[in-house]
Amino acid sequence: MTLPIPCGRIGEPMIDPEVLRRVVRTALDEDLGAGDITSEAVVPKGRRARGVIVAREPLVVAGIEVAREVFRQVDPALAFHASIVDGADRVRGDTLASVEGEARSILAGERTALNFLQRMCGIATMARALVRRCAGAQVEIADTRKTAPGLRALDKWAVRSGGGTSHRAGLYDGVLIKDNHWRLVGGVGEAVRRARAALQAAGPPRRPIEVEVGTAEEAEEALRAGADALLLDNMDDSTLIRAVALASGRAFLEVSGGVSEESIPRLAALGVNRISIGSLTHSVRAADLALETEGV
Repeated sequence: MTLPIPCGRIGEPMIDPEVLRRVVRTALDEDLGAGDITSEAVVPKGRRARGVIVAREPLVVAGIEVAREVFRQVDPALAFHASIVDGADRVRGDTLASVEGEARSILAGERTALNFLQRMCGIATMARALVRRCAGAQVEIADTRKTAPGLRALDKWAVRSGGGTSHRAGLYDGVLIKDNHWRLVGGVGEAVRRARAALQAAGPPRRPIEVEVGTAEEAEEALRAGADALLLDNMDDSTLIRAVALASGRAFLEVSGGVSEESIPRLAALGVNRISIGSLTHSVRAADLALETEGV
C-alpha cells in the first residue's frame, strides 16, 4: 500500500498570523512610502467616512482577513466588518465587507486591500471552477509552487478557499524528485534510492517520495525503486494512459503540465489522484471588486 501524499498545510485554520503581518506590512510600505500626499492635501483631517467593498462580478471570496489586516495596520481605530467568509460564492453587487473611520485612513488602505482581495478572489474563483469540472471524480485539484514571490501563503490559501488543495508549501515539507534531480545522479532509480536512504537516516516522521517522470519506462523504474507517488509530467495522451495503467494501485498518481480547464474531465476519468495546475496562481485573472466610499 502506498502512503497518502500530503497537500502542504491543508486543513490549517488560517494564514499564519506572522506571515500575514509581514506580507501586509511590505505591501503598505511599497504603496504608502512617506504618506498619501493626495488625500492629505484634499481630504480634511478628521473627516469620517464609510467604505464598502463590493463584488462587480460573480466570484468566490478569499482574502477577507488579509483586507482586515491592511486596514488594521493603516489605522487600528478603523472598524472593519466582514459580511461573508472565505470560500463563499458572491454575485455582482454583493457586499464583502465594510470599513468605517478616518477617511484618510480608508483611502490609504484602499488600493492595497483591493490588490490582495482581487488576486485572491480571482484564484479562489478559478479553483472553484476547476473543482466543479471534475465533480463526481475522486481527484484533487492542486496548486504548485508557481506562486507570486512573497505571496505563496496567500495564493495557496485562496486555492483552498475555492475547494482546491495545496501541493507542497515549499521545498522543505515534501520530497519531489524532479528530472533535474535524477539526471544529476544517474537516473530515476538511483535518485529514489538516495532519497530513501536519507529519509531513513533522518527518522520519523515518514515522508513519502514522489518522482517526476515523463515516460512509462521512467515510471516503471521509479516504482521498482520504491517511489510512493509519480508526477506524470507533460505526457501525451497515449503515454499518460500507458503510465496510469502501469502504475494504478502501485502509487499515488498526479498529473501536471499542459493541463487546461477543458482537459480536466478527461484526466479525472483516467483514475489519477491529483491534477496540479500552475496557472491557478501564476497567471490568474484578478476578480473585479471596488471599494465605494461615502461620508458619515
